Amino acid sequence: MFVEAIEKVANFTRPVHTLVRTYTGKKIIPGAATLFFVNELGYAVTCKHVVDLIIASEEMKKTYGDFRTERSKLAADNQLRNHLKGLELKYKINADTNIQMQIRFLECVDSFSGITFHTHPKYDLAIVKFNDFKSLRYAKYAVFKKNTEEIRQGEYLCRLGFPFPEFNNFTFNEKADEIEWTNSGVAVSPRFPFEGMVTRFLADEQGVHGIEMSTPGLRGQSGGPLFNKDGIVYGMQSSTKHLHLGFDIVDLEMVINNKVKTISDHPFIHLGQCVHVNVIKAFLREMKVPFYEE
Repeated sequence: MFVEAIEKVANFTRPVHTLVRTYTGKKIIPGAATLFFVNELGYAVTCKHVVDLIIASEEMKKTYGDFRTERSKLAADNQLRNHLKGLELKYKINADTNIQMQIRFLECVDSFSGITFHTHPKYDLAIVKFNDFKSLRYAKYAVFKKNTEEIRQGEYLCRLGFPFPEFNNFTFNEKADEIEWTNSGVAVSPRFPFEGMVTRFLADEQGVHGIEMSTPGLRGQSGGPLFNKDGIVYGMQSSTKHLHLGFDIVDLEMVINNKVKTISDHPFIHLGQCVHVNVIKAFLREMKVPFYEE
């Protein structure tokens, strides 16, 4: 049903790869998010919480850099541990604090001098502009739904993103105390489509702002497009809601593998929440960003 639409939407949907390291951990934690382009001028949209992550990475870099500078000046004496503890308290660093993050945008443009962000004041939406590029690494761009009154409960739609970070082209340089990208290993993760039915619409005092789906939005799909069988964009994956079903099982005895076991279960339904296309188009207009409709 969505075969041709996925191929069409994949032309302008791109992954954002992230690497994170904690203060006492040498293991690097890979992650991913998604963005999609709306015109040929280097403008894309993604979730506000994705942009917040990018901004936090710069703050993280400065904080840990200042911490390392002060740490290097500590005298190697019997008071070192106490002084280090004081330094950790000053910078609010503990064992589980994320201290480093690396972010890479894949196959967006050839190179760029920087990125300009515009974040929506209310909804989980942001505009990303790649500055001073010479050539595009994406083909075509999103075409948005024009008559949004045609979006109805029961319609089947699809989302596209990169929820499973299978890339491993990174390492921890212990001597430099840095996480680094490498030229070896797997540099990509496969795109992952996920279909679902429109269940309800999300609204507030300003009107409808979101589309609820019968299936969850997967972590890493945030910022990916929601589209129909023709590849027309209806919205953007943002978050997942978890609703308690009430079919609870508490201390039920069952025979499992020929053994009596006591089990409990509290089931939830996981529903994807997408930013409505009307919100996206209105914000693009407000920021004077050109876009295309069917």
